[in-house]
Amino acid sequence: MNKTSVTFTVNREKVTLDVGPKERLIDTLRKQLKLTGTKEGCGIGECGACTVILNGEAVHSCLILTGQLEGSEILTVEGLEINGKLDPLQQAFIDYNAVQCGFCTSGMLMSAKALLMKNPCPTKDEIKTALEGNLCRCTGYQQIIEAVESVVK
Repeated sequence: MNKTSVTFTVNREKVTLDVGPKERLIDTLRKQLKLTGTKEGCGIGECGACTVILNGEAVHSCLILTGQLEGSEILTVEGLEINGKLDPLQQAFIDYNAVQCGFCTSGMLMSAKALLMKNPCPTKDEIKTALEGNLCRCTGYQQIIEAVESVVK
């Protein structure tokens, strides 16, 4: 299997890795970079557990081939925290009990963060639309929406 060298930025740090032609971003993040906050649920882009921000857009990392990321910028849930301080969105998830089993949390956070990066004052409907690609097994949607709304206010 031929490997390709690819250089991109993850959580504000430039990395150069050798990756196989079918290696997905989620696998690179979890296995090569040991960033295990990104979860794999379905593996087919339906559940949103693996959501990361790629060049400013929320994407399902299970659908992205790492070899295509040359020069890209990726933000994972680990990159939200800066110098030991939680992102306000992370703190809001804690304050509003928006974390139940926790499996969807990183994907929800990243989808919400991508929205807030583009639109710092979204409406409730815009928040709901941004989170549509993320499934919560515990049906904690109301708390999640309230947490995102609290950051907007």
